[in-house]
Amino acid sequence: MLLRSHREAVLADIRTRPADLDASDDRAIVDAVLAGDRSAYRLLVEREGPSVVAACARVLGDQAEAEDVAQEAFVTAYRALASWRGEGPFGAWLARIAMRLAVRRAAQRKQVTWLDPMAAEADPVGTERYRSMSRSDAVDPAHTLLRAEREAQVRAAVATLDEPYREVVALRFFADRSLTEIAEATERPLGTVKTHLHRGLARLRRALEEAEA
Repeated sequence: MLLRSHREAVLADIRTRPADLDASDDRAIVDAVLAGDRSAYRLLVEREGPSVVAACARVLGDQAEAEDVAQEAFVTAYRALASWRGEGPFGAWLARIAMRLAVRRAAQRKQVTWLDPMAAEADPVGTERYRSMSRSDAVDPAHTLLRAEREAQVRAAVATLDEPYREVVALRFFADRSLTEIAEATERPLGTVKTHLHRGLARLRRALEEAEA
């Protein structure tokens, strides 16, 4: 984990928001940063910040913790910016970093809003009905797999999934990334990502069933 003071020092270096760059042009912004215009990174922070924090909050169940992890993700991404190849959205690459950090912390959290692995695992490979559980689903019997007493079990089960299953599950449900975006971010064939997601959910379901046995 990056020290808070170090993260704040890095982010303080990009406070000024440039006025001559298109905020939607990932490649141009990254190239500007790599060329020495550190302030250009602010465009990415402002654009991706809300979604990154939201994704981390879905993993951790705590807004303050989510904001802390999101900040760490942005600093980590900033330091590794040269490794982004531009073959997919910058947001998907950033989400991959954020999810790794958030899942790493998840096993220590007491509360979390998690996905519905039973419903998702029942879908055929390649379908798009995979979904996460939200607060609004709480009154829907079809999406009430996760209750307060089971959150710790689910959290532990996801944290112990082998890679690449853990990463793909986290990107799909917590970061709300499409399978195509996951494929681009992880540099894996789309068919492979679909298989990893399906198998990851199946393993998660088995882990939960074993924990109840």
